[in-house]
Amino acid sequence: MLLNWTVMILYNYFSAVFVGPGYVPLGWTPEKSQDCIYLQYCKVCQSYKAPRSHHCRKCNRCVMKMDHHCPWINNCCGYQNHASFTLFLLLAPLGCIHASFIFIMTMYTQLYNRISFGWSSVKIDMSAAKRDPRPIIPFGLSAFAASLFALGLALGTTIAVGMLFIIQMKVILTNKTSIESWIEEKAKDRIQYYQTGETFIFPYDMGSKWKNFRQVFTWSGIPEGDGLDWPVRDGCHQYSLTIEQLKQKADKRVRSVRYRATEDYSGVCCPVTKGVKTFFTTPCTEEPRIALSKGDLILATRGLKHWMYGEKILISAADGGIRERGWFPRKCVEKYQYDSETDQAVDGEKKSK
Repeated sequence: MLLNWTVMILYNYFSAVFVGPGYVPLGWTPEKSQDCIYLQYCKVCQSYKAPRSHHCRKCNRCVMKMDHHCPWINNCCGYQNHASFTLFLLLAPLGCIHASFIFIMTMYTQLYNRISFGWSSVKIDMSAAKRDPRPIIPFGLSAFAASLFALGLALGTTIAVGMLFIIQMKVILTNKTSIESWIEEKAKDRIQYYQTGETFIFPYDMGSKWKNFRQVFTWSGIPEGDGLDWPVRDGCHQYSLTIEQLKQKADKRVRSVRYRATEDYSGVCCPVTKGVKTFFTTPCTEEPRIALSKGDLILATRGLKHWMYGEKILISAADGGIRERGWFPRKCVEKYQYDSETDQAVDGEKKSK
């Protein structure tokens, strides 16, 4: 049984690693040229982003049906390997539960055979068993310590990986990805903020958990579709989600606030010179930090109490045209007051943080 668990776990793990999520072909455009207005354009891949695809900074490609980038498989979880990745998350806890049962029963049996009960004390002799038959495999103090350590690893893996499996199954049964769940939440916030009276319907939910399940898991192991075109529910069309993404992108530009850097920032994860609170409240995320020089302009889109996230505004073509986005300390910047018509800073005005 343990060999079976090992083979199945490793098979699905390496399938998720080497099969990969599937990438949008470089230079891809929709069949109908008029549909381009519903899609975002990726400057890195020089192609339009197909529905449900997103650009991964780590893979440097647009990934089909991207769920997230997983550091443990050093790849993205997406269209082609979503099933293998989820099966790995299921089989790893099951194998660890089996191993935990073996460890617990082994330690219980061996300790019970080494306990001596006296009138006033209980002694445990790890050198040899007090009862026959003797174990085939010697079980001493080092074996007990190794078994206890392995038990801790097995239980920890069961809890941690098992929680990831539950999260994945929740999004699979609604035919979503983790990114699409976030997009849906932002759609509700946008509608509530502007009171538009719209009703956002997620287009890829087939209305049945079994049908959603079959979109990922098939008997052949090959997911349905080609990763570019997707079946949608009644009342929606192929670009319902991408249209909502464009609306959110436009809304983000409206809500964003312009800041100017007042101090230099090297881009380190935990800056020591920017204050104790800034040091200990650094964002726990894989998103990058951006280095700032005094006078740089940044368009901030979101923030925490001591950190902000935004994009550096390119002043000239000499900057290379590469977008720089990431986190930076709030202490290093101040609001940039400017005239919306001339886009010039208001002289003599005190900037407020």
